[in-house]
Amino acid sequence: MDVGAFGGSNEGGTHEESRSASEFVSLDGVMESPDKWHFPYFDEEMGQEIGAAMGQTDAMLLGRVNYQEWADFWPQQDPEENPAAVHMNGVRKYVVSTTLKEPLGWNNSTLIGGNVAEEIAGLKRQTGGDIAISGSGSLVRSLLRDGLIDELRLMVHPVVVGSGKRLFEEGGDRMALELVDSRTFSTGVVYPTYRPERS
Repeated sequence: MDVGAFGGSNEGGTHEESRSASEFVSLDGVMESPDKWHFPYFDEEMGQEIGAAMGQTDAMLLGRVNYQEWADFWPQQDPEENPAAVHMNGVRKYVVSTTLKEPLGWNNSTLIGGNVAEEIAGLKRQTGGDIAISGSGSLVRSLLRDGLIDELRLMVHPVVVGSGKRLFEEGGDRMALELVDSRTFSTGVVYPTYRPERS
């Protein structure tokens, strides 16, 4: 189960609204079940980076599986013990699914089930702030194909998991990315930011 999330900009200077995908991944590209391998690398430095990024996020975009997992997890969290719960439960959430039905049970959740690309393209104008996509691999790949992600931010952990769902699966389209920022934490986690190269 993926219970982490981060988004927003990790660059200094003037902030521009963006649609950003942010993921925890292993060295061999696995993003599934980070709760089984991520936490040994979580420290105050990473926590501060994630907290600052989340503070710039005005809305979240989720796939069905991730939504259902988080909707079971985050409302049960005590904000005093897990301060991220305040943001996660309060932020606007847009859920891409053709099987879920409204009303959605998690606070501030809206279903996107029609023309996904068109509706997501319009979200940036509606929110006026950053839209973060986290933990939904198939959704991230689809949005990258459609040119609807401005930045891809990865926290690459120095561990080989060996098996599990990967962010980029075999047989996908070739895609060129531009590295615009990179940081290395004391734990060995590397935090690069990429932007898709526009043709």
